[in-house]
Amino acid sequence: MKKLVIAEKPSVGRDIARVLKCGKNGEGYLYNDEYIVSWAVGHLVTLWDPEEYDPNLKRWRKETLPILPDELKLKAIQSTKKQLNVLKKLADDKEVESLICATDSGREGELIFRYIYDIIKCKKPFERLWISSMTDKAITDGFAKLKAGAEYDKLYQSARCRSEADWLVGINASRAFTIRYNVLLSIGRVQTPTLAIIVARQQEIDSFDSRDYWELEADLGTYTGLWFDEKNNNDTKIFEKKTADEIIARVKGKQGVVSLVEQEEKKTPPPLLYDLTELQRDCNKKFGMSAQETLNTAQDLYEKRKLITYPRTDSRYLSDDMIPQLTEIARKLQGINEYSQMADYVTSLQKLPITKRIVDNTKISDHHAIIPTNGRLRTDGLSDREAKVFDLVVRRFLSVFYPHYVYSTTKIVTDINTDTAVDKFVTRGTTVLAMGWKALERADKEKKGKKDTEVVLPDVKQGDTFDLKAIKANKKKTKPPQPYNEATLLSAMENAGRFVEDEALKEQLKDSGLGTPATRAAIIERLIQVGYVKRSGKALVPTEKAVKLISVCPPELRSAETTGKWEKGLSSIAKGKMEPERFMASIRRYVCFLVDNADKSQTNVQFPAERVGRGGKRTVSDKILGICPNCGGVVLENSRGYYCTNWRNGCKFTIWKDVLQSHGVEIDKDFVRTVLKDKKIEGVKLTMPDTREEAVGTVTLKNNMGALELTSLERKETKQ
Repeated sequence: MKKLVIAEKPSVGRDIARVLKCGKNGEGYLYNDEYIVSWAVGHLVTLWDPEEYDPNLKRWRKETLPILPDELKLKAIQSTKKQLNVLKKLADDKEVESLICATDSGREGELIFRYIYDIIKCKKPFERLWISSMTDKAITDGFAKLKAGAEYDKLYQSARCRSEADWLVGINASRAFTIRYNVLLSIGRVQTPTLAIIVARQQEIDSFDSRDYWELEADLGTYTGLWFDEKNNNDTKIFEKKTADEIIARVKGKQGVVSLVEQEEKKTPPPLLYDLTELQRDCNKKFGMSAQETLNTAQDLYEKRKLITYPRTDSRYLSDDMIPQLTEIARKLQGINEYSQMADYVTSLQKLPITKRIVDNTKISDHHAIIPTNGRLRTDGLSDREAKVFDLVVRRFLSVFYPHYVYSTTKIVTDINTDTAVDKFVTRGTTVLAMGWKALERADKEKKGKKDTEVVLPDVKQGDTFDLKAIKANKKKTKPPQPYNEATLLSAMENAGRFVEDEALKEQLKDSGLGTPATRAAIIERLIQVGYVKRSGKALVPTEKAVKLISVCPPELRSAETTGKWEKGLSSIAKGKMEPERFMASIRRYVCFLVDNADKSQTNVQFPAERVGRGGKRTVSDKILGICPNCGGVVLENSRGYYCTNWRNGCKFTIWKDVLQSHGVEIDKDFVRTVLKDKKIEGVKLTMPDTREEAVGTVTLKNNMGALELTSLERKETKQ
């Protein structure tokens, strides 16, 4: 009898087969006398489309919403159905007594296997391979410690709830708001609150009123000082030029007296090890890599190169059973020229300085932090991106065992006394005492060419006096907030709780955010793909369509609070603290609320019309003339008139082009735009149909169906 091992990808399957010595080839699998190793190709199974429950749901109509099937059903993805059939045939084979789930050790990996297990109607027992590294040793050890499949039932329930919640919210909200505003609007449980964060920042930038201000810099001979306002939070900004000039005039030619000298030694501990989000942030800041590029590169370093541990982790800590491996990993890093000196320090330590900042079992859920593996570390042949990501992981791993960065800060306050005031000037300096872990930091491109941050100040004492040599006013401008880039957006998504005002909920959301480390990159890419966000250099800038979407979404849909609660709920399901039925009931209630909200929305927001061209490229149309006053749809032109695009759904709004032809009035696009916006047009030149006299009148939109009425007619006086 044999065991069927199902991996997530062919490359991973082949690695496992090699370790298990499965040297015989089958179609879509490898095998020996004990194991058959096959694989998925990512997701082989997905949820039904709405029209598969009812053909009438293929058309997007208001009357069919909300779409809430009693049970969400599974189907094979057509493009990969061949491999699914391979797995079914193998699972049904009488020689196969049990299965081993060897998909990625996380929520999505669990879902991939369980969906396959369900759709092929397999009833055979299965075990779970749960590993954090793809080295031969890790795979061998993992197969020696297989877990019962049932131990991960809660994780699967969490994964299925995530999948079904995204389907229900996405399908219903996208249809409801698309129908309401007559433009394709993609709405998601996580993507819409993420978009709201980007839009809110852009609105802050757009509404920012930049102001001029001045800072006064005093030259005191051996050091310089900056004027500050002791009564206003020690602010150095002066917003009135007149005030700056007055200060300069009164201190010129005076002496400064040192009123305060403060020196303090400070220590900065090494940063925590990498989780995926922190790694993505650093790669974006240092190398300009997108979150998706970092994830793909890290996944290759894990799967193909076997140089780092499992990357899709949200933990920055290690477990205590890993302590014996840490010195071994450092020894292997000694064999790589670039890291040999850095690793020498770690291997020379009699005992590693293990603290709760490095090892903490209570802060690990599925996987520990990302570190180099304890396998054979071969770095030849790495791509540029792979080398950069691996370099960051290595330096961060070694740095946690290094001493603190130690520096001293000095603050000098110098008073200049005049007859009318005491003007204070502050001077700050930093002196590095011990580089510690910072010696391992790689030089960032952004920091190249910048002056060393170390500022050494003269040895002055309280009461010392100095002549004011010169003083100048430096004109500056207040700056708006910076737009989000991928690094700062990832931080915002991870720390969604800070956008919540309720203090109790803010505390609850500390451990949850928008999406998970494994999904955040895909969410950002999705926002770009659907035309809501554009990259401008490193900045992520919302489009007009995005701004308008967020303006019509109810607070519950764009709120980080709502999604944060759900992420916490999904985590609770995985931990066995919440029943899946309770979570899904809340999602169904929420879907009903969204559909009702979209239906009742009476806003006049007008979206730019779009056409989807080749390759899915979206282009904005200028053919929209306005919003239909009857149903809120969009008014367009045809050969005979101007109509509402919701006519298929029963809207009868029409303005006929020839309705005022007898009065000599041409109804063109500009005419329609104006009458839709203002409901009337005054001073329209026309002719009376019976006498052909010239006249002036007002054209009024009589009702919401498009009927026009002529009022306030005044005949022009004819010249004698």
